[in-house]
Amino acid sequence: MRYVIFSDIHSNIEAFEKLLSLKKIHQTDKFLFLGDMVGYGPNPNEVITQFRKLPQMNFVRGNHDKVIADLESSSLFNPAAAFSAEWSKLKITEANFQFLKQAPKGPQVIDRFITICHGSPFDEDYYVFSQFEAAESFKFMETSIGFFGHTHFPIIYYLRNEKIDVVPLSENMRIKLDANTRYLINPGSIGQPRDKNPASSFIIFDSGKREISFIRFAYEVKTTQKKIREAGLPELLASRLESGV
Repeated sequence: MRYVIFSDIHSNIEAFEKLLSLKKIHQTDKFLFLGDMVGYGPNPNEVITQFRKLPQMNFVRGNHDKVIADLESSSLFNPAAAFSAEWSKLKITEANFQFLKQAPKGPQVIDRFITICHGSPFDEDYYVFSQFEAAESFKFMETSIGFFGHTHFPIIYYLRNEKIDVVPLSENMRIKLDANTRYLINPGSIGQPRDKNPASSFIIFDSGKREISFIRFAYEVKTTQKKIREAGLPELLASRLESGV
């Protein structure tokens, strides 16, 4: 089985459509999405509508999805995130609102051997930024392989012999997974990368070969920036896209 694993589209239709146009995507069997379809970007409706068309999809909700679906308040968000969330609520259709509201809570176990979550296996909103947070997450993960989003930072945590190692993922990296090692893997973000590289990123996981391939691609950043500014969304949401922060 070959899986496409991606996260954090954040209402960026240019990046999302570019992902779906890639030839590599159409040579796979199933999509796994790690949350945050919406928030920040200018095209929440277009992203949700396109997302709903995808076949063979398993996914979990993200924190922005919850807020925009009125399942949680935006009061804990920073000002730019809160503004974009409230703006998005006014833009999405009732059908897309209901779809977002019914998005599954993580973690979810897929095909009995993969865990997917937005934040971590024990708390969907928890940020895994370090080996300490990864260690806490491994305690609650039922499978040997897990994929998470939320931080927008592509990275892989290894747990072997009770020791955790960490390796940032770099372009075109391929990693063979060891049967005696546990993994927590973040594919980075489609719509708002934050590792100082503006290119979107995702992972293809070949379960037969037990191999992950980390892939990056460029999209029309300036088009998305123009839409953000024309919509009256905070300038930070436009400017950060070109620097990947």
